[in-house]
Parts: sequence; structure tokens; C-alpha cells
Amino acid sequence: MEPEQHMSISPDAASLEAIQNFRGKFPKQIWLLFMSEMWERFCFYGMRGMLTVFMVSRLFPTLVNKDAVANLQYGAIQAFVYAFTFIGGLFADKILGFRKSLYWGGLMMIIGNFIIAASPEKFFYIGICFSIIGTGFFKPNISTMVGFLYKEGDPRRDAGFGLFYSGINIGALLGGILMVWVGKDYSWSLAFALAGIVMIISLCTFVFTQRKLGPIGISPLHPDMPRSKRRGYEMAVYIGSLISLPLILLLVKNTNYTDMFMYIVGPVALLYVFYEMTKYSAAERKKLIAALVFIIFSIFFWAFYEQSGGSLSLFALYNLHDKLLGIPIDPNVVNNSFNSVFIIIFSPIVGIIWLAMSRKKIEPNTLIKFGLGFLFLAGAFYIFYATRFFADADGKTSLNVFTIAYFVITFGELCLSPIGLSIMTKLSPKPMQGLMMGMWFLASAYGQYAAGLLGAGMSVAKENATATEKLIAFTDGYKQLGIYALVLGIVLIAISPIVKKLMQEVH
Repeated sequence: MEPEQHMSISPDAASLEAIQNFRGKFPKQIWLLFMSEMWERFCFYGMRGMLTVFMVSRLFPTLVNKDAVANLQYGAIQAFVYAFTFIGGLFADKILGFRKSLYWGGLMMIIGNFIIAASPEKFFYIGICFSIIGTGFFKPNISTMVGFLYKEGDPRRDAGFGLFYSGINIGALLGGILMVWVGKDYSWSLAFALAGIVMIISLCTFVFTQRKLGPIGISPLHPDMPRSKRRGYEMAVYIGSLISLPLILLLVKNTNYTDMFMYIVGPVALLYVFYEMTKYSAAERKKLIAALVFIIFSIFFWAFYEQSGGSLSLFALYNLHDKLLGIPIDPNVVNNSFNSVFIIIFSPIVGIIWLAMSRKKIEPNTLIKFGLGFLFLAGAFYIFYATRFFADADGKTSLNVFTIAYFVITFGELCLSPIGLSIMTKLSPKPMQGLMMGMWFLASAYGQYAAGLLGAGMSVAKENATATEKLIAFTDGYKQLGIYALVLGIVLIAISPIVKKLMQEVH
């Protein structure tokens, strides 16, 4: 019996075979996961978009180097959020199953947001620690369940993840607009409370629709295991999560400890993956090595891309005019939401294009798609750099040009992120899918960590720096990132034949 069948299922639930033998482009269950993920991403991306603005304006407004500190703190928080997705994926694979992991994660996120809402300046770090653990249990497991809706080799999988990615970005769009607007113009407490409310909606959506998922996401523990022993394992995970809160609080507040954590957790996680790989055949190990290639390159992609929550957020705060095509709009709303607008519009279209190319047998392999992602990323950062040529004497530059850069970066993201989610489920044996999805998000943790360091490096250290000085510092940094992204894209395309052999029949 497969691990995903190890639990009683309601008699009217769909079988896995019935779910996977769907007709048309998308399984009906994907819409349920789409809705739950949409509201969770409202919470996550709304929080992400206002973190640096909240920190420089309310958490430590009097610090001389507050921009650099905010970037480092942002990188640390985001790094821990994604690092804990590895842990969440591991416990889902071994003990809880995807569903219980999702319940626990959602509950922790709800608690965390309402703790911050009670007093943002006083309880910010405590609430963030709850949200870090919660996202770790929620995020990798709902993505993995999408993979289980498809049979191995189903060419519709990439399009399904593209649709799912649209759901992510509808939530990101709503959260990006509402939470920044509410926080900056009305009340930070209300903004954090709003994140908690939408997380309740997300969790309720999943609770009331899970029956349609059949056996997907249930406990991996053996069905003959005594109920008391099963409960003991589960309670150990829950209690361990709570016990870890003080340690996470210490690590998040002190970025020197964050450095130490990041130096340790990645190598340890990699060694554990290598250990798990020894349990599989040579063919399966080759696929896992290919998966690790994607994971390693994704670190660099997210290090550049995630400037959107750090340095680009501050760039929008200090250096952009507040008019887009002549219409007044907060530049931070544009920074936090317009990428999502473009994703929502173009993600289904790109997914359908991949399907059409697949039918004609001309679809590029996944590594070529990754390489294209970096080339688009390079183009976007050159446009961010070019905003300096549109600046006025006060150091304020064009929001129109800034938005064009986000339009370009969208296609880079669509070539990498939804494809990355899909390829982790294609290349991983079923018992390792949660773990490898966690590794994918752990790579994002390192990208976030590096993003904070890069953003801090772009910040002007001196007190009372002018907007023009900040403009020059930021755009010099964006030019360098454009060069790095271009080189990495060329390398990825060059090594694609080698990695394609490791992937074997997986496209």
C-alpha cells in the first residue's frame, strides 16, 4: 500500500485514479487548492510588501542606517519563513501528512498575525515567529498536493501549476494593494489583523473542501500503527514547533545568529537529501541530482528577484513619482502588486503556450525555461537601472519606467517559479516529494537571505542622504544584478544538454 493511502477516507471521496483521470485542461480539485492558496498568499505577500516600509517608519525610525538594517531584517525574516518550509515538508512526509501540516500551519499564521495586530511595535517579532513556523507547514504541502492531481508524465501538469500560480498572484495582488494601503494610510494594527482574517478564510476553505481530494495528503504513517502512538508522533511535532519559538525569536532579532543558522541548515539539509537518495535506484538518483541543479540556480534567481520586498520597496518609497500614466497612485502599491497583475494576466496564457508547444513537440526543456527566466530577469534589472536617466533634480524618477521593468520580470518569473514547483514533483519519488518541495523553498530561503545582504549593500550608510544619492546607490546595484543574471542565464542554457540526460524521460 502506498503511503498516501494509509488512512481511512470517507466512502464518498474520490479515488486517486478517478482524480487523475480527469478530462480537459485542469482537474476540478485544483480550483479548491487555488482558493485556499490564494487567501494564504494574500496574507503572506501583503505582509512581505509592507515589512520594510513598516520597519523604517515605525520599528526603528531613528536609526542612522535604518535602510540597511531593514534590508537585513527583511532578508532574515524571509529566509526563516522559507527555511521552515523544508522542515514542514519533512514532517509532512514522515508524520503528519500534507493535510494536518496545512491545518497546523494555518492556525499558527492566524495566531501570529493577531499577536502583531495587538501592538505592532511591541509584539512584531513574537508574531513573526508564529508566522514563520506557520508558513513552513502550510506552503510546501499545498503545492505538493497539486502535483498529486496528475499522473506521472501528464503533459498538463505545467499548465496546472501555471493556473495555481495565478491563484497565488491574485492573493498577492489583493494583499499587496490592501495591506500596504491600510498600513500606511490608516493603521498598521488593522493591516496585520486583516492578514489574520484572510488566513481564517484560507483555512476554512480547505477544511470544507478537503473531501474532494480523496486520499491525497493523508497521514503517511502505517495504518497498523496504534492510534496512541500515531497521536504521540503528531503531538511531538506540534509541541516541538511551540518549543522552538524562543529560539526562532533569538535568531530573527539578531541577524548575526541568522548568518550562523544559514551556514548550518543548508549543508545539513543537503546531507540529509543525499542520505535519502541512497534508498533509491541509480535512475531515480540521477533525477534527484537534476532537481538539485534547479534548486541551486533558483537561489540566485530569488536573491535578485526578492529585491522587490527589500531595496525596491525602499526605492519606491524614496525615489519614485506617484503617478502612473498620469494617474495618482502610491509607488509602494505598484511595487507590491503590479507584478501580480501581470502574472494573473499572462500565467494562464504562458501555460497554454507550453501545452501547444508540447503537442507540436517543440516545447523547450525545463532548464532552457530556467535560462530564459534569468535572461528576462537581466532585462528587468537593466530597466530598473535605466530609471536613473529619467530622474529629476530631486532624485525622483519615472513610475512608468519602473512598471515596465516589472512587466519584463513577470516573464522571467513565469519561466521559473511555476515550472520549478512542477519539476520538483516530476523528478522526486513520491515518498520524497514533500522533502524536495521543502528543498525548493529552502533554496528560496537562501535567496531571501542573499537578497537582504544585497539590498543592505545598496543602501547609503550616511545620515540624511539625499534622494539623489539613494537613487545612484540603488541603480548601481541593479546594474550589477542585471549583469549577474545575464551570465547565469547563458550558463544554464549551455549546460542544458547535460542536465537533460540526468532528467531522463522527464521533460
